Amino acid sequence: MTGTAGSLGKGRDRQRGAIAIVFALMLVVLVGFVGMSLDLGRVYNRKLDLQALANATALAAARQLNGTSGGVTNALAQAASAASTLKYQYNQQSISWNSAALSFSSAATGGWVDAGSAQAAPDGLLFVKADTGMLDASLATISLAFMRALSETLASSSVSATAVAGRSTINVAPIAVCALSNTAAAARVNPGPPAYSELTEYGFRRGVAYDLMQLNPNGTAPENFVVDPFDPPGVYGTAGNTAPGVVGPYACTGKLAIPRVTGAPITVGRPFPLASLVNQLNSRFDQFSGSLCSFATAPPDANIKSYVYNTAISWMSTTPGAQGAASTTSGGKLWTVADPLPALGGTTAAMYGPLWAYARAVPYSSYVPGAAEPANGYTPFNTSVWSSLYKPGLPVAAGSYPSGVSTPYTTLNVSYFQAPAAAHKGIANRRVLNVALLSCPVAAGTTTTATVLGIGKFLMTVPATGTALFAEFGGLATEQSLGGAVELYQ
Repeated sequence: MTGTAGSLGKGRDRQRGAIAIVFALMLVVLVGFVGMSLDLGRVYNRKLDLQALANATALAAARQLNGTSGGVTNALAQAASAASTLKYQYNQQSISWNSAALSFSSAATGGWVDAGSAQAAPDGLLFVKADTGMLDASLATISLAFMRALSETLASSSVSATAVAGRSTINVAPIAVCALSNTAAAARVNPGPPAYSELTEYGFRRGVAYDLMQLNPNGTAPENFVVDPFDPPGVYGTAGNTAPGVVGPYACTGKLAIPRVTGAPITVGRPFPLASLVNQLNSRFDQFSGSLCSFATAPPDANIKSYVYNTAISWMSTTPGAQGAASTTSGGKLWTVADPLPALGGTTAAMYGPLWAYARAVPYSSYVPGAAEPANGYTPFNTSVWSSLYKPGLPVAAGSYPSGVSTPYTTLNVSYFQAPAAAHKGIANRRVLNVALLSCPVAAGTTTTATVLGIGKFLMTVPATGTALFAEFGGLATEQSLGGAVELYQ
């Protein structure tokens, strides 16, 4: 019995020894796995840090792009500011930022240029790419304590991240009309005396109200269009995209779900379905009939005063006879009595409609070819020139017209201003429709494509009706200056 017990004891000792060896080996493997996990966790964490940095700087920069070198400068500054608020290595280390990490393009898919090139030629740049691989190498390099034990080649790891951000919408209404001229800027020498030279832009005159549903520079039948809000330039859309039920929300907000409208033909439908979209357009006057628009996403204008031609135009010495300049088919075109030169015989003061509610006429000498309009606008004419601009002896501004460079719409004068409901928090210039001006004639078809020459700013002087949309021309807007939502693309 003693011998048997001794044998059993020795067997147990041998088992304990084997288990100890196996445990030691397993412990080494386990520690190795834990170490690898810690190293890989640090790599993953650094990747997250760098991606957050790329995302933040790309978004901050893209929001500043407006087609000017100053916009690029602001983009660089805002990216640096965003980077300064971030840290890495478990929120312990500050980031050493370098603007070389940013590049710019007119498309999200490529054609990137550096900051210097972007500042030299900023027009059309809508997208920013942030690449952390262009920053200091220490930011991307992670020392690996445990992986090094396997091989010296695994002593460190480098990671980087990229992000592309840019426009996803543009503040252009889903309505388009024909440009009255294909010339961006021209001088209209009014007969006078004196013979003032007035700036016209694609044939439109600042300070003149037009019925946007009654224009055609190539015939006597009206031409107007609804813009496909989804398909960008160069992509042919479907008829369904221009249906009133689809376009309605975009008529409310005055935005399109595309980053731009120039660069290639856009998809349009004819005619613009005004009768179906009138309530959406009139939300700008704090009218939310049928709950088709929400004041949260489509707020009213800060000034909802209607400038009704025969009751609210006290700034003119002659009461206008209609809400806009009277239509004419002179020369086989559908335009207004304010447009032909020389002025039509028999034209009276009342035929011009309300003048200068939103914008004053501008001397052609203020215009500089190839240069953007100053942020505060061109220096306009004074009201004293009315009798020369609008045919001698015709409309004259009354003494109540605002002084300086103000206009009735921009003044707080109780005669010309009305606030919306306090709960609806009106926003200035919501009544201004940014309208695509097309090169006409446009190809036949209910759904077709058209080329956008420019974007005109038109103030709705009164709410639209089912058949008329009166709006005063206030000049051109550069595509990028209109802005829009910015999002990450990759």
